[in-house]
Amino acid sequence: MDAKIVKVTDKGQISIPIEMRNSVGISNGDELFVVKNRESIILKKIKKSDFSDLLKHSEKVASKLWDNKEDDIWDTI
Repeated sequence: MDAKIVKVTDKGQISIPIEMRNSVGISNGDELFVVKNRESIILKKIKKSDFSDLLKHSEKVASKLWDNKEDDIWDTI
């Protein structure tokens, strides 16, 4: 595991060391997923494929909910 110490600016920004960015393929303009777990923060580079399966699943679930005829009773009350 690689480790470095970085400082946080007054705007809450940090710089990720170039060696680490290069090793995981982070480039200018890339988006990172930020996860907080207790006292730790984890950064993960977002790939479009990371969320495509989640998006497909959420669209199916939303469609089932919106097309649910049992819920149509609320429209008449």
